[in-house]
Amino acid sequence: MKKLMALVAMMLVFAMMLTSCGSGSQDTPADNTPDEKEPDTVTAKVLRVGGIGPLTGDYANYGTSVRNGAQLAVDEINAAGGINGMEVVLDFQDSQGDPDSAVAAYGKLMDSGMNLSLATVFSGECASVTQVANGDDILMLSPSASNDACIASNDYAFRVCFTDSSQGKFTADYIADHNMATDVAVFYQSDYDYSVGLYESFEAEAKVKGINITCVQTFDGNTDTDFSTQIAAIKDAGVKLVFIPIYAAEASTFLSQAKGKLDDDVMYFGCDGLDGILTKVEDNPSLADNVLELTPYAADDPDPVVQTFVKAYESEFGSTPDQFAADGYDAIYIFKAAIEKGGFSDPADCTGSALVPMMLSLEYTGVTGTMTWEANGNTNKNAKAMIIMDGKASIYLG
Repeated sequence: MKKLMALVAMMLVFAMMLTSCGSGSQDTPADNTPDEKEPDTVTAKVLRVGGIGPLTGDYANYGTSVRNGAQLAVDEINAAGGINGMEVVLDFQDSQGDPDSAVAAYGKLMDSGMNLSLATVFSGECASVTQVANGDDILMLSPSASNDACIASNDYAFRVCFTDSSQGKFTADYIADHNMATDVAVFYQSDYDYSVGLYESFEAEAKVKGINITCVQTFDGNTDTDFSTQIAAIKDAGVKLVFIPIYAAEASTFLSQAKGKLDDDVMYFGCDGLDGILTKVEDNPSLADNVLELTPYAADDPDPVVQTFVKAYESEFGSTPDQFAADGYDAIYIFKAAIEKGGFSDPADCTGSALVPMMLSLEYTGVTGTMTWEANGNTNKNAKAMIIMDGKASIYLG
């Protein structure tokens, strides 16, 4: 009996040894399986892009446009394989148009591991955020903060849009070069840096171009609901063109009150702040007739690059993209171009100090034109103008 039990025990040990050997032989390829499947099973490296701008309140149209344009670009890039194998993720925070909220949003984005920053939509926010960000070694590329000084405190800060001074100058040049008027009136907001900066640069260039500013009318944040006095003065000046370097919300109020008081053939010329004006007068689009906007982009531009963007945006968001959307879209692709130029494939390598040299040697052609950048972060590109008639904006042909 003992011999039988010993024999059984020996057989069991032998069987276990065979099983163990068999498992070892079969486990060798099994152990390698995760390595072989790693490209398909391991999450791609994530490149985190942060953005800040108003998504609620009176100026939400600007932040929403930038966010939507940027998100469209992110989705396209990821669908094509990302940037050198890195998946792009956009986190766009609502600033409510407030610099303090924008600074708080920047801190939140940094805490979440932001690699690249779209800075902010508005100049006041951008000045605060870029100053706080100084020393963070992060590339900042604002789609639309146009104040000349708002990125000056940060050597890693750039912009896609024109500066205020260049917009005012370009507007005066455009009016003169297209023989639009020799006598003009100006209506601007005296307590807002954007509006003041545009007026001052326009005034200086108007003198050079022989344009007479015959009437200057202002308002401030406390007097932005009744423009009857200013409109009466503009009417008395008898001009056929009014330069209005203001935002769409205030412009819609001005145009509504000017309707029927100023002649129907009077033209109103503004800058990028007028983007979204049609959304502000959608109940009566005729209020925006004869409104011109200086811009590097027009949705009806036949350029295939522009039309591809416009169709994709309309399909995704159900509306025609404005300049702010185009700027946001270009900003993401500019990040991509700079990273690819440097050959970076790890988010940790996409630092401000690494990418600034790429930006300074980059020439990029997007939906807002062909761009290069100066050491101060400003972009060089051409300007054009759009005119609105019958609820539609198109390139002004003179």
